[in-house]
Amino acid sequence: MTGSDGSQHWAPGEHILWRYRGNGTEDVAICRPVTVVQDTPELLAVWMAPGTKCVRPVLADGTPVHDEPLATRYTAPRTTERARWSGAGVLKLARPKDPWSVWLFWERGWRFRSWYVNLEEPRTRWSGGIDSEDHFLDISVYPDRSWLWRDEDEFAQAQRAGLMGPEQAARVLAAGREAVELITSWGAPFADGWEDWRPDPAWPVPTLPADWDRTPAHTAP
Repeated sequence: MTGSDGSQHWAPGEHILWRYRGNGTEDVAICRPVTVVQDTPELLAVWMAPGTKCVRPVLADGTPVHDEPLATRYTAPRTTERARWSGAGVLKLARPKDPWSVWLFWERGWRFRSWYVNLEEPRTRWSGGIDSEDHFLDISVYPDRSWLWRDEDEFAQAQRAGLMGPEQAARVLAAGREAVELITSWGAPFADGWEDWRPDPAWPVPTLPADWDRTPAHTAP
């Protein structure tokens, strides 16, 4: 689908890949097949269904990353594994230039739990999906409009491990404070009613392609 500005947009129901590179590398470390809910010049919304087969990082011996002590979590050798997303699905919302995306989580039975602001590199679009790089620091936002920082220890350790220099860390903190201003003013997407959204029951669960880590052939405009 082509937008009015000439850029390419995906149609609702299309399957794309939401990927994250390993920090400081071009290698894909996280890959999640998702279904497009909405794609406009203002907002990309996608649905990651329960049971989706994804790619995630693990230590070289198969140990989950978060089971590794923080001091060596970012220096121990890693690989990737395929695993299905457990629990309820996730709705992801991203405005093109924002250095974060906003994820919505529900408990089983569609009881809304929280929003999650994932600080990350503004996403690069390509023909098969979007690529970004995670910035470690995150924010949880609750229905009563309270919020709290997440993973501050990992953000600090990533800097000690050399995965993020002082200038980049300062930019990430500034982005986080900008996100907090958006939360406290209850701007979009928090005030937009996405917590009442539901996926089309006819949508199939996207499959993980064999070439999930392929280098994009070109960057979409």
